[in-house]
Amino acid sequence: MVIKSLELSNFRNFRLLDMNFDEKTNILYGDNAQGKTNILEAIYLCATTKSHRGTKDRDIVAFDEEEGHIRIFLDKKGDEIRIDMHLRKNGSKGIAIDGQKLKRASQLLGVMNVVFFSPEDLSIIKNGPAERRRFVDMELCQLDPIYLRDLNSYNKIVNQRNRLLKDMAFQPELSGTLDVWDMQLSGYAKRIIERRAVFAQELNGIIREVHESLSGGKEELEVVYEPHVKADEVEERMQRNRERDIRMKQTTTGPHRDDFAFVANGIDIRRFGSQGQQRTAALSLKLSEIELVKRVTKDTPILLLDDVLSELDSNRQNYLLNSIGNIQTIVTCTGLDEFVNNRFEINRVFHVSHGEISD
Repeated sequence: MVIKSLELSNFRNFRLLDMNFDEKTNILYGDNAQGKTNILEAIYLCATTKSHRGTKDRDIVAFDEEEGHIRIFLDKKGDEIRIDMHLRKNGSKGIAIDGQKLKRASQLLGVMNVVFFSPEDLSIIKNGPAERRRFVDMELCQLDPIYLRDLNSYNKIVNQRNRLLKDMAFQPELSGTLDVWDMQLSGYAKRIIERRAVFAQELNGIIREVHESLSGGKEELEVVYEPHVKADEVEERMQRNRERDIRMKQTTTGPHRDDFAFVANGIDIRRFGSQGQQRTAALSLKLSEIELVKRVTKDTPILLLDDVLSELDSNRQNYLLNSIGNIQTIVTCTGLDEFVNNRFEINRVFHVSHGEISD
C-alpha cells in the first residue's frame, strides 16, 4: 500500500498543495511551525477520520475560509483508490471513495492503514490509561470493522445512559428505562472486552521478539490486558453498581475504564520502569503495530514519523530505520543530518517553508 499523491486546499497553512510521493522513503524537512506535521495530519485524517492532535474540523480549515479539502490517490494491491475529504467549519465532514459519497465517516476506516509515530507516543507507557485505550481502539478500528461497530455503539449508549442518570436527579421515574440501556450496554461491552483480550495475545506474539532485539536480549516484554470487568461479569457488576452510578450520575463499570500493563522481566514499567525502558517499550509497541497490520491485512501500512528520530538515541534510531524495510515512509525532521549520518537511503526529499513545498 502506497500513497501516490496528496492534494490539499485551505488545509491549515496550505492554500494549495499538490505533491507526489516515492513508494519508499520521503523526507519532509524544514524549520518548526512551517507545515510539515500538517501534511502527516492530512494523511492520518484520510485513514482514521480524526486528527492525531484531537483537533476539531473547524480548527483545521484555513483561518479565513469556510471549507477545506484533502484528496489522496492510493495504490492498494495494484488498484488505484481516490479518497476525497471535504472539511467544513460549520458542519460535518463529507467523504467519498472513488467519487462515491460515504454515508458514515466510519466507513473510511480500513481503506488506508497508517502507523503514526510522534514524540508524544514515547510517553504512551507512562501516561494515563486513556492513551493506551486510544492506541488499541484506533488500531482495532482500522483492522476490524465489527469492533468498530461495537465500539461506536457502546460509546453512544454510555453517553445516552450518562444523560439519563443526570436527568434522573430531576425525574426519578425515568429509572425504569435503565434496564433497557444496561442490557444493550452489556452485550457490546462483552464483545469489546473479548476482542481486546485477543488483540493483546496477538500483540504479544510479536512484541516479545521485537523488544528482546531492541534491549539487546536483556528484557522480555509482555502486554497485559487489565479489563475493568471480566466479560462474563459485566451484567452482574452493572447491577451491583447501579446505585453508585445514580449517585455519581455516570457509568462507572465497563471497558471505557480498561487499561494495559507493560511488564518487562516481571516489572510493571508503567510505574517502576526508567524513562529509557518506557521509551524502548513504546518503540517496540509501534514496530509491533507495523507487523500486526501486515499480518492482518496481508499488505504494508504507511508509516508516518513525525520528528521522532531527534527524540531517540543512536541505537534506537538505527533499529527503527533498519526495521522500515519496504514500507512507504513519510518522515518529518528539521534537518537531514540524522539520515546522512546513518547512511539511510532517501528516495525523495521535500523542503517545507511557510506552507510551500519545494523538491
